[in-house]
Amino acid sequence: MATDLPTSPLDAPPGASPTTPPRGEAASAKTQQRAGAAALKDLTRPVAGGLALGRVMAVVSAVLAVVPYIALVRIGALLLDAAATGAAVDRAEVDRWLQILIVTFAARLGIYLAALAVTHVADLRFGHHVRQRMVDRIARVPLAWFTATNSGRVRKSLQDDIGTVHQLIAHQPVDVTNAVVMPLALMIYAFVIDWRLGLLSIGTLPLYALAMAVSARGMGEMTVQMDRRLSTVSARTVEFVTGIAVVKAFGRVGRAHRNYQEAADEFHTFYADWVRPLVRISAVGSSFLAVPLVLLVNVGGGAVLVHGGAVTAADVLATSLIALLIPYALEVLMHSTWSQQLAGAAALRLRDVLETPVLPAAADAAEPQGHDVVFENVAYSYGDDGALAVDDVSFTLRQGTVTALVGPSGSGKSTIATLLARFDDPRSGAIRIGGVPVDRIADLYAHVGFVLQDPQLLAISIRDNIALGRPDADDEQVRAAARAARVLDEIERLPDGFATVYGAGTGLSGGQAQRIAIARALLVDAPVLVLDEATALADPEAQAEIQQALSALVRGRTVLVIGHRRETISGVDQIVLVDEGRVVATGTHDDLLAEPRYAGLWHCGAAPSTSTEGTRR
Repeated sequence: MATDLPTSPLDAPPGASPTTPPRGEAASAKTQQRAGAAALKDLTRPVAGGLALGRVMAVVSAVLAVVPYIALVRIGALLLDAAATGAAVDRAEVDRWLQILIVTFAARLGIYLAALAVTHVADLRFGHHVRQRMVDRIARVPLAWFTATNSGRVRKSLQDDIGTVHQLIAHQPVDVTNAVVMPLALMIYAFVIDWRLGLLSIGTLPLYALAMAVSARGMGEMTVQMDRRLSTVSARTVEFVTGIAVVKAFGRVGRAHRNYQEAADEFHTFYADWVRPLVRISAVGSSFLAVPLVLLVNVGGGAVLVHGGAVTAADVLATSLIALLIPYALEVLMHSTWSQQLAGAAALRLRDVLETPVLPAAADAAEPQGHDVVFENVAYSYGDDGALAVDDVSFTLRQGTVTALVGPSGSGKSTIATLLARFDDPRSGAIRIGGVPVDRIADLYAHVGFVLQDPQLLAISIRDNIALGRPDADDEQVRAAARAARVLDEIERLPDGFATVYGAGTGLSGGQAQRIAIARALLVDAPVLVLDEATALADPEAQAEIQQALSALVRGRTVLVIGHRRETISGVDQIVLVDEGRVVATGTHDDLLAEPRYAGLWHCGAAPSTSTEGTRR
C-alpha cells in the first residue's frame, strides 16, 4: 500500500475530508501534530547551527538570482536602442553585462550547491547522533522489552524514520529558503521595472492561493490520521504474511485475510473521501498557474504596455520569466509542508524509542559472596495495568544444584526465570545472588548465563558467535568450548570452518545451532545458569547430543531450568511448582507427587526420553 501513496500534495493535494472527522479524533490529531513539531525541533537541535548556515547561504544564493535578470534587461535595452536608432551596438557594454550574468549565475549556483553540502553534512551528523543515542538507549533497556513488536519499532526507526527526516534536514532548509526568498526578490525587481508589469507577474496568484487555502484546511490533522491508519494496515499485513503458514494449516485464511482487508478498506475509504474532492479543487487551482495562462497574461498585458510606450519588450521578457518561476516556488513549498507533516510523525516515533525506560545502573556495586540464589517476595507485572504476572514468589537455589520450574502454560515460569537474568526488575521484592541484589551486581552476565529455546545466533562468523560473551578468548578456548558442546566436528566440516558466517546456506541444523549457543555459554563460564528447555524444539536425534552438551554446561553450576517435559524434571535437586504467578509447592519429585497439580502435570507429560540425572551431577 505504501508504495502507492502520494509523496507530496501535488500528487494528492492535502486538505480536509468532505466529511468532518470526529471532534475528538481531530483534536487528537492536532495534539499529535504539535507534539511532532516539538519532537522534530528537539531532535534536530544538535545540527541547528548547520541548518542555519545552510539557510543563510540559500538567502545569498536567492538574492544573487536577481542579477542575471537585471543583466538580461540591460542587454535587451542596449540591443533595442541600437535597433531603434540604427547605431552600432555597444559591444563592450554588452560583453560586460554578459560577464556579470555568467559570473553571478555561476556564483549563485556554487553557493546553492555549497549550502546543500552543508545541510547534507548536518543530515549525516543527525543520523549518526540519533543512531548513537538509540544504541546507547536500547543497550540499557530491559531485555524483556525486546518483543517482536518493539524490535520492529527499532528497525523502523533506524531505517524508515531517519530516512523520512532526511528530506527535512538535507534539502528543506535550502530549497524552502530559496523558494521563498528568490521569488520575493524577483517580484520586487519586477515592480522596480514597472509596477504594472509587477502586478501582471502575480496576476493569477491570488486565485491559486484561494483554491489552495480551501484544499489545505486541516491538512496537518488529516496527515496524522492517514499515518495512523496506514500503520494499522502495515501491522495487519505483517500479521497476515508472517502467520500465513499457520492460518492455512488450520483453515483460517479467510478470517486472517478479512482482518487485513477490513483495515485496507477502512484506509481506502478514508483516503478516497479525503482526496477525491481535492483533486477537483487542485486542478482548478493549478490551472491558474499553468504556463500558457501565465504567458498569456504577462505577454498579452505587456504587449499593451509596450504598444503604449510605457515599457520595453526586454522589460516584458524579464517579468514574464519571473512570473514563470512562481509555480516552481509554490510547488517546493507545498512539498515542504507535506514533508514537514511526515517528518513530525517520524520524529515522534524516534523520540518514543529514545525515551524508552531503561534499567537503573547498578548502585553501590558489589561482588556476590558465593552463588546461592534467593527469590524473596518477588512481584512483577507487564506494563502499568497493575495485573501481576508474578506475585509474592519466594524460593532458594543452593549453589551447585539444579532447580526446575514447572507449571501449566502461562503460569509465569519464564518470567520468573528471566527476572534472575535481569531481563527486567521486579516491581517489589528482591532477587539475590551470593547475598547481593542482582541490580547491584555491576557485571551481572559474568555471573549469570542463559540458554533459551531460540539459540539467538547472529549473522557473524561461528567463532564470533561462540566468543560473543568473551571477545578476548583465543582460538583454542573457542575450540575447547565447541568440543565440550559436542559441536566441534560439525563446525570443522563446514567449508570455512569457524570462519563460516551463520545464516542461510550454512547447512547447520537447529540442534547444531543450539549447541553453538551452549558453547557460547560454556566459554562465558557463568556460575549461575538459566535454561529454558533447550531441547524443546530439537528433533529426537539432536536431543541426546544437546543433552550431553548441557550435562557439560551445568556441571558445578547453580542452575534454574524451565521444565516443560518430564525428562527435564527427572533427577533435579529441587522442583518449584508455579501456578498463576505464585509458587504453590517446593520439593523433590517424590515430595511433590502427593500434590494434585504436580501429579496432574507429571502424569500428563510425555514419557521421559533422557534423564537429567547425569546433568545434575
